[in-house]
Amino acid sequence: MDIKFSSRVASIEPSATSGMTAKAEELRTSGKDVLSLSQGEPDFPTPEFIASAAKETIDSGKFFSYPPSAGYLDLRQAIANKYLSEYNLNYQPENVVVTNGAKQALSNLMLAVLDEGDEVIVLAPYWVSHFAQVKIAGGNPVVIKGKLENGFKIEVGLIEKAITPKTRAIVFSSPCNPTGLVYSNAELRQIANLVSRHPNLIVVADEIYEHINYTQERTCFASLPGMFDRTITINGFSKSFAMTGWRVGFLCAPGQIARQVTKLQSHLSSANCSIAQRAALAALSHQSGAIDYMVKEYKERRDLILSLLTAIEGVEISKPQGAFYVFPDVSSYYGLHALAEIRNSQDMCDYLLSEAHVSVVPGRAFGDDNCIRISYASSAEVITAAMIRIKRALEKLTLTTESPNKNRISALNENQEKWR
Repeated sequence: MDIKFSSRVASIEPSATSGMTAKAEELRTSGKDVLSLSQGEPDFPTPEFIASAAKETIDSGKFFSYPPSAGYLDLRQAIANKYLSEYNLNYQPENVVVTNGAKQALSNLMLAVLDEGDEVIVLAPYWVSHFAQVKIAGGNPVVIKGKLENGFKIEVGLIEKAITPKTRAIVFSSPCNPTGLVYSNAELRQIANLVSRHPNLIVVADEIYEHINYTQERTCFASLPGMFDRTITINGFSKSFAMTGWRVGFLCAPGQIARQVTKLQSHLSSANCSIAQRAALAALSHQSGAIDYMVKEYKERRDLILSLLTAIEGVEISKPQGAFYVFPDVSSYYGLHALAEIRNSQDMCDYLLSEAHVSVVPGRAFGDDNCIRISYASSAEVITAAMIRIKRALEKLTLTTESPNKNRISALNENQEKWR
């Protein structure tokens, strides 16, 4: 049977993160010892007080009916209270929509606000689904790429140059997946000042990693002057509370947007899982500092992986300030030869998986083909072993005569004895 598929599904690629994870699992099934640093998933168990709340809900025999499409009122009120206490933002429950993960919050939003041909400025490197979901909704992603030497941060002047009459929104994450960059309050204010000069422009602020922040300041974009009614905040429980499998996300938005997103959700998924919502409510009732141990451990792992990567000559790094990823530039090795030539980030990831049995994600999926994304949401032992394997695998690469980086690579080869 010859099936015709829609143009929207033909225009996107599968998630590179899921793809590399699947390849790693296939290799592991064949008996190989694979170390996975590809999945953006905490290796901590969900805190016991959250899991206990879910068990108690099941035992109570309640909450087995369809929840309201926007989520239970008490959970939406608790989310609103969080933003009042942490950022002095006066959200009401009607401003909050609980979704099946933050990914659905973003997807519902794009479907609600974009028409065919609308433009969305996407700050790169970007999370893979920021780009894909704009396309699924019929929009055109306009990518502005940051540079490693600037910590991947994008100057506001570049954003302004990209704005056209078709521009509907700007989307970015801070702390950022995949780079770990964190925009300062002053830098975010510059973006807010730009947005204020364009009355039809909205900002989609993906703040799912808000608590995994190693800097001394934490800013919610909606809290900046004039941005409360111009911002849709995307967030959830997966990262900060180690609840990836529970699939509870949410968005906070002006009431008119929240209502349209709720209408969409009522048809697409009805609502978020009732038991998971009770667990999320318990997460928000935690005492201050209840999850600090995770952030402390992530910071220690970040410092460890940076020390190991800097020992590999030819790998360039920007120090992450949040989240649990590092996004090194490995393009110095492009043009080198293993069983086949390493031409791009996908080739590099395939090589590291086959040769080193380490799974990482190609940077081209995040808008920068010079880089690879490495998650350090794993134990110190796994991180150390993986970096040793990666270093040894890179040392095995040899020069091809056609290499576009021939001079640069030759210099690396001359220095290899120093770092073996």
